[in-house]
Order: sequence, then structure tokens, then C-alpha cells
Amino acid sequence: MREKNILVVDDDRIILDSLCEFLSLEGFQTSGAETLKGAVAKLRGESYCLVITDVNLPDGDGFELLDTVRKECPETVVIVITGYGTIESAVRAIKQGAYDYLTKPIIDDELRLAVERAIKQQTLISENERLRLQLRQRYSLANIISQNYKMAKIFELVEAVADSNTTILMAGPSGTGKSMLARAIHYRSSRRERPFVEVSCGALPETLLESELFGHVRGAFTGAVSNKEGKFLAANRGTIFLDEVGNASPGLQVKLLRVLEDRQFEAVGSNKTNTVDTRIILASNRDLAEEVRKGRFRDDLYYRINVVTIEMPPLCDRVGDIPLLARHFLRTYCDHHNKEKLGIANEAMEYLERYRWPGNVRELENVMERAVLLSKDKLINIEDLPESLKERYGQKQKTYKPMSLKEARAEPEKRLIRQALEANHWNRQETAKALQINRTTLYKKMKRLGLDVEAERLGLT
Repeated sequence: MREKNILVVDDDRIILDSLCEFLSLEGFQTSGAETLKGAVAKLRGESYCLVITDVNLPDGDGFELLDTVRKECPETVVIVITGYGTIESAVRAIKQGAYDYLTKPIIDDELRLAVERAIKQQTLISENERLRLQLRQRYSLANIISQNYKMAKIFELVEAVADSNTTILMAGPSGTGKSMLARAIHYRSSRRERPFVEVSCGALPETLLESELFGHVRGAFTGAVSNKEGKFLAANRGTIFLDEVGNASPGLQVKLLRVLEDRQFEAVGSNKTNTVDTRIILASNRDLAEEVRKGRFRDDLYYRINVVTIEMPPLCDRVGDIPLLARHFLRTYCDHHNKEKLGIANEAMEYLERYRWPGNVRELENVMERAVLLSKDKLINIEDLPESLKERYGQKQKTYKPMSLKEARAEPEKRLIRQALEANHWNRQETAKALQINRTTLYKKMKRLGLDVEAERLGLT
């Protein structure tokens, strides 16, 4: 959008030329239109930061133009002018989205001030839109890096349910990317322009969690010196993500069940019922089915939230993704910390691939940021990795278990074939081609190594 491009609309040619001349002298690029139809045609052919329009036009009025701008050019600001100013028309213009309302005759200083303020408003709108676009790009599904077949199935599921209102439960160890996936679901839905609110149910004491979620009124408890709006109200018409929901107390679980069923709740200390339109996504690093069996989680709540379940695999089950993720984090933190690195040395990458990653993707991200900051060479080398990672790798290397050479060769062969299968979404033809063996040989090796059973269990035969 051209930052100083203004469209002036008035059926009086003298006033139109006068306004265009004045604004040109003020340093703006101006275009003029005498009719509603002409103004709409110019708006659809070029971008304007500001529209100044008369209310009365020969083929319509400025309010119709205002509606067109709001629907088709939301970043453009509108000033309405009229020779017959009334309070009612001014209120109508502001309600329909006009930034300002001026009456004729137009005084130069008033117009100059109104335009300056409108341009500042337009700059703010454009900046907000740019930031929203950055958020959508940052949390888009395309930014979740994986070539693993399990993640591919998750992406398919997300595509199917993202724009619905159904409740989603995410399961899996901490650090596997549940929060990022929840944001991707939000930004892929029609609620993307509304708030995304994240609450970690494990990070707050039980006594404060209910107030954090549902709010409280003044005097509800010691320290409640004023009313507080809870996270559910903050997420109204948007999405709320409840992480570590398995930590919720029995009392809170009852309230959550009601919110899930009716979208209604009361703030702590209040009898007033609030109703919200909020998409709810939950996550747990605990096995909630097991928690139900042990009596620590309500079965009715579990069955209510277990509508669509997404199982996030640990990083150790996505070995083929480790190089992709490591290089992605390397680029990210080189840009962030203004460092220049050419890549990761083969020996260092081997350490990364063999490590079990108990902290999953989050741990890998931290390791790569540390390496970027501490490395003195152009390549990330073994000495740039944490000692704990190298020690576990060394212990694994030094451990000797008596076995035949054939048995010793079977495990790395199995690991290599599994990685190739995952990289090719378990397509045997493509995997055989990648491994440079024929399809029959691959099938025999899969059968000998037990990978055919694994494929059958995953429904990939």
C-alpha cells in the first residue's frame, strides 16, 4: 500500500479539485472521483491509505462507500465530510467505521490535523495486520517440521478438525510440540483473528488456578482487592489451550465439565453466570485413561474431552526428523543471535541422532541454541554439545553385550531401514529405491527384522 496515497470523493468539482490541490501541497499523492461508482472502481484498482468522501453523491452516498471500504479495504481509513452535518449522521458514520467526520466549509487546519491523525491510525492498522500475518506464518502447520509418517497422519487430522468447534485432547510427553500444534489449529480456523489463550494447569497452585481460569470478584478471597476477568472470558470467540489438564483438582474438574458441556461458568465468589463461545483444546503428558482407572481424573470429564485425540510421538520415535529439526534450529538461532554457521559436522549429527532426547523437541532446540552461542568454528562440532549428551552417548557406545556379529549388525540395519520407511511414509517401493535394493529384498529384511509386524500394527500394510 502506498503510504501517502489519498482518494478524495465529492460530486462538487470545485471542492474536489480544491481538496486534491491542498493535499498535494501537503505532500500526498491524490486521486479524485465524483461518483460512488468511480470511487469503487479506483479502490479496486489501487491501494489507498485514506479515503475522504462526501456523504451526498449522485449515484449513492458516502455510507455505501464506507461499507465497501470496510469490507474490501480494511486497512484503509475513511474521513466523512458533509455540508449538512447532523449529530445523527455523525454517529452513523463513526458506527460504520469512519475515523473522523468533518462539516463544510472545510477549514485547512482542521483538515490537516484530521488527515495527520488518520494517517497515524492507518499506520497502526497496517502494523497490526503485519504482526497478525507474522503470527499466522509463525504458527502455521507448515512450520511444524517433520517427514515422519506419524506426524503426517496428525497433520491430516488437524486439517480435518481445525475449522470445527470440536474439543481436542493432545497426549504425549512434555516438549513434543503440543502448544505449537494447538496454535497451528487456532490459526488454521475461522477464529484466527480472535485471541489464543494458553494456560498451564501445572504451573499454578490449585488455589489460584480456578481464579485464573474463571476470574473472581472483589472480596472473594484474601487478596482479591478488585474484580478479575478470567482466561475463559479473555478467550471468548477465540481458543483456549489448557495444558497439563491432568493436574486439575476434583473441584476444578467439575467446573471444566460444565464449561465443556454448556460453555457457562461463574467467577469465584459470584453468582452471575457467564456464557462464552470458546474453542477448547486440552493437553496432558499423563495417561488420562490410567488416571481415570486410578480415580484421579473424572471419567465423565475424560469421555467429554476425548472427542478427537492427537497422540504426539516422542522425538526418539522420529529419528529421521532430528537432522531436519537440528538444521532448522541452527538457522533460527544464527539469525536470532547474528551468528554465521555453515552447518553441523557429521560426527556431531551422529551424536544428536543416537541420543534418546528425554526432553524431546524442546531439549533439541535448547541444545542447538547453546551450540550456536558457544561454537567458535563455522561448523557445530562434538565439543559444542552438552557434556550430559556426550556422556550418555559414550556410555551407550562402551556398553558391550555378548552377541554374534550377525546380531550386532541387525540392530543398526533395522534402525536404518525404519528411518528410510518413515522418511518415505512407509511406501516400500520408494524406500527400496532410496536404499538402492529391490522391493523383494526390502520385504524379506522387514520380515526378518520384525518391521512387517510394526507396519501391520500401524495399519500400513
